[in-house]
Amino acid sequence: MGTMALYLIGDVQGCDAALQRLLDTIDFSPSRDTLVLLGDLVNRGPASADVLRRVQRLGGAAHSLLGNHDLHLLGVAHGARKTGRRDTLASILDAPDRGALIDWLRHQHMALHRRVGTGSAAGDLLMVHAGVLPQWTLADTLVFASEVESVLRGSALGDFLQTMYGNEPAQWDAKLTGSARLRVIVNALTRLRYCSADGTMEFDSTDGVAGAPDGFMPWFDVPGRQTAAATIAFGHWSTLGWVSRPDLLSTDTGCVWGGCLSAARIGATLAEREHIEVRCEQAQAPG
Repeated sequence: MGTMALYLIGDVQGCDAALQRLLDTIDFSPSRDTLVLLGDLVNRGPASADVLRRVQRLGGAAHSLLGNHDLHLLGVAHGARKTGRRDTLASILDAPDRGALIDWLRHQHMALHRRVGTGSAAGDLLMVHAGVLPQWTLADTLVFASEVESVLRGSALGDFLQTMYGNEPAQWDAKLTGSARLRVIVNALTRLRYCSADGTMEFDSTDGVAGAPDGFMPWFDVPGRQTAAATIAFGHWSTLGWVSRPDLLSTDTGCVWGGCLSAARIGATLAEREHIEVRCEQAQAPG
């Protein structure tokens, strides 16, 4: 019997066989361990419905963040979006338990926070799918995430999904209200890779760090970022790959593109981390 562990897993994107293999590799026990999936559970891979069912079966031992592909599924399921040419969501949309799967998904999280360690060794672990705007503190991020979660779980979900899409406003302003405010929060938490020093988001570039467009930088390298004292774990950025530094843990290692599915095992402190990965048999051309 192993000791209780916290595992963070990057973008699964419908690769259920790889997820099972990774859980077997880490000997995950729902009665003992805690799992956080960092978003994009579905789409592009072959078995999105199986992934959702597998995570559901883990009950309270598993916590899931919502990524852009998960929100896209909610949009399609509620008629706010059309399925794209490369979407692989039919296994959910045509499933007999479609209603239960969609309802479960909309009750998942936009951000999660956990205090790891004790005494002077304790630290803050903030988990999001994509990124955090440089002006936001850890407390801000959790408050703004909860604003979106409330709408996702409420009766106005359909209306919200109709207005969720778009790249504007590109910058946070505390005075924003309504759909514009929610859109900025969603875009930061589920789509962000690059922004400028003043927090203006850029959504066209998907390259690694070396491919930053002029005037922009990776969100986590903005000087004076308000969350720099925390460790932020995220997925979303497969061209960035695995990055582990004191303030950062990047976990999307491109499983669905023929890479690996990665887990981070967090030890007694945030400095204690182990990288576990399994190869993914599912390969698509990226794009």
